[in-house]
Amino acid sequence: MLARVRSCATVGLDGYVVEVEVDYAPGLASFTIVGLPDAAVKESAERVRSAIRNSGFVFPTQRLTVNLAPADLRKVGPAYDLPIAVGVLIATGQVPQSALDEVLVLGELALDGSVRHVRGVLPMTAFARDQGIKRVCVPEADAPEAALVPGIEVVAVASLAELVAALNGRAPMRVVPHSTNHRAAPETVLAMPVTDFAEIKGQEVAKRALEIAAAGGHNVLMRGSPGAGKTLLARALPGILPELTLEEALDVTRIYSIADMLPPGSPLVQTRPFRAPHHTISHAGMIGGGRFPRPGEVSLAHRGVLFLDELPEFDARTLEVLRQPMEDRVVVISRAAGSLTFPANFQLVAAMNPCKCGWYGDPTHPCTCTPAQISQYQKRISGPLLDRIDIHLEIQRVNFDKLADMRPGEPSAVIRARVQEARNRQAHRFRGTPLSCNADMGVAEVRQFCPLDEAGRNLMRAAMAQMQLSARAFHRILKLARTIADLAGSERIATVHLAEAIQYRARQIA
Repeated sequence: MLARVRSCATVGLDGYVVEVEVDYAPGLASFTIVGLPDAAVKESAERVRSAIRNSGFVFPTQRLTVNLAPADLRKVGPAYDLPIAVGVLIATGQVPQSALDEVLVLGELALDGSVRHVRGVLPMTAFARDQGIKRVCVPEADAPEAALVPGIEVVAVASLAELVAALNGRAPMRVVPHSTNHRAAPETVLAMPVTDFAEIKGQEVAKRALEIAAAGGHNVLMRGSPGAGKTLLARALPGILPELTLEEALDVTRIYSIADMLPPGSPLVQTRPFRAPHHTISHAGMIGGGRFPRPGEVSLAHRGVLFLDELPEFDARTLEVLRQPMEDRVVVISRAAGSLTFPANFQLVAAMNPCKCGWYGDPTHPCTCTPAQISQYQKRISGPLLDRIDIHLEIQRVNFDKLADMRPGEPSAVIRARVQEARNRQAHRFRGTPLSCNADMGVAEVRQFCPLDEAGRNLMRAAMAQMQLSARAFHRILKLARTIADLAGSERIATVHLAEAIQYRARQIA
């Protein structure tokens, strides 16, 4: 007897329907799985056999052949255990084939028949909905994640026996209602402790620049001597970032579902990602890849912040691969078998010392580097990469009087309210477009939303001549000025907004 059960595979962030065909025929006892399975799928034969027997069902003693179609699509992971087991029970007459019409099944089986978590449930459920499938059966642990997708019935499955009882009509199916109101536990809201801006003494210029960066999604480079507060400022940034919209939250959750990095008890990512990889990371770890490509740090930082501390210590090749996603907001990974596209709309925040010893330009500590060593150290960061950074900051050491001052500064909550108000203006401006913040604007949007008056044009003309600005830098200054105007509540870019934006560019006087 032939049985068919639908399941799903993921390639990158895309889903593909997999038809699990099970043929039960007379012959010597065997269990063969074909259809380009990997080692984890091949091993499912033993898991399925034990799960069926330990759940109280009959496992056949004759020949079983399982085909995972389409045969040219690589099948990876244990998510096919449950559909294969159901297919075996259908083929042997223990479950009716009609019960699986318009149903998609996902899940890994334990030897006792319980159903375990699998990765990528959210994108697979969304794909099933788009294919017109009415119902999806997923592990109980993944049901809240699948329930984020509207328009499809989600059934939570704790064990093979429970699913078979529901398919045979002996028990009701546990349908999970659609909901996007999943609140994370307090300890999982942010992956790291966040410093309140009120606790940061001095550094008013840097705090103002980070507020602008958070309001418009702009890239930042902080340069200063050791202990000046660069890392502290960067790690305080998540406290003033605007809230994720529901669309953005689902977009980020899809990536973390594929990467199997969703925190327990929080199926929906509700805070902007903050990724801080070590400088020993490989370029594949940064950009994504592998034999079966998975998202890298730039994709895990999608809609959030990618913080690179000690920027010159990163491998030059690793830094250069950032240039294309910083412009295009996506990463294309090409392999012999095809190309995959991952989203990578991140905000880069980087920190570096001015030289190898770290004390070049410090007023109190002498630098031990030679001019050649200083130049060589700073040239580790290429000009094209620096040109893609909107805000360049010189972080100065904080004196004793400011450090000993017990009066708190402006709290992060107040700054975040201003940032959110500026983002709301941008959302209103860009409604009906895929843009979400000023940093996302292209040349056409800059021309439309960033006009200059005569005084502003004269200022930009002088700045381009004196600072040797590229065309890219010209557009980035206008986008930065647009954000400064949004924070000020201004509809037009005034000269004062443009002047502040210009001062954040790296100084390259002719």
